[in-house]
Amino acid sequence: MSAIQRTALVLVIIGAINWGLIGFFQFDLVAAIFGGQDAALARLVYGLVGLSGLYCLTLLFKPSEELSTEDRSELT
Repeated sequence: MSAIQRTALVLVIIGAINWGLIGFFQFDLVAAIFGGQDAALARLVYGLVGLSGLYCLTLLFKPSEELSTEDRSELT
């Protein structure tokens, strides 16, 4: 897995945790950390999470043979 893929995956996980907090506790962690939903930094984080989600769609459609070959090459 490349560094870009790992970074995108981390951002998607952050987004998923944030949505879970919003759904279960009505608490927006990103907005709380970065100064509200309308703050420029919070909007940047939301945008990066969204772009990362779109990028991770490529992982969904990646052939399984290619994934297993990458895993073996990382072990050596």
